[in-house]
Amino acid sequence: MRDIITIPLNNEESLIIASDNSGGIGMKEHDLIQVSYETVAYYAFRVAAMECIAAGGELVSVVLHNFCGDDSWSELVNGIQKGLAELNLGNIPITGSTESNFHLKQSAVGLVVLGKKPFDKITEKIFSNDLNFAVIGKPLVGNEVMDHAHEVVPLSTFRKVSNLQDIMVWPVGSKGILAEFNQMFPSKEFTKEMLGADLDVLKSSGPATCFIIAFEQDQEEAIKKIAAAFYHSITVK
Repeated sequence: MRDIITIPLNNEESLIIASDNSGGIGMKEHDLIQVSYETVAYYAFRVAAMECIAAGGELVSVVLHNFCGDDSWSELVNGIQKGLAELNLGNIPITGSTESNFHLKQSAVGLVVLGKKPFDKITEKIFSNDLNFAVIGKPLVGNEVMDHAHEVVPLSTFRKVSNLQDIMVWPVGSKGILAEFNQMFPSKEFTKEMLGADLDVLKSSGPATCFIIAFEQDQEEAIKKIAAAFYHSITVK
């Protein structure tokens, strides 16, 4: 089950709603991780946008919930726009609200991405032994996201892979690769021992620093060409 809500709009398309949030990350004195608000918003947008796109949605709007103060709004919007630029989406409207009545001791941000999906667009696969799997990117969390930014899969790469036909993409979140495999194919139970990879399949992937892809054997070279050094093969026993 994906971390999104799907609402039918008419006989042709559905609304896809995806979200993300963060707390204690920003520029306030008591924040646990000190980073710019542009970075905070970029990664919150990244998670929600990847979930929306993976579910077949084409982005139509972004909603920002800002609990960091009025002064941070423009930086937060800049972070969202940075993500939109990576996806080559320049005209997506951004709206939202700021909590200005009370000043919190720590930063907090919520973000919602809205997209539209055609009814006939298929984004799921049924598990079979003929499927191939890979992780694009690397699980990173906390300060690792900044210290190893070169290992975070770019949104542009995610979009290119997502545009391939007859594949299934699945962003990896805080529960790690193994947990996401079990979400992808709920009819089958995966264990750590069943997944062969050069990555830690239990580690948090923070703000979706990597994603899983399920594909047919004849698609492997095309995927490797797009993913390049971000490609990590996974075998299922």
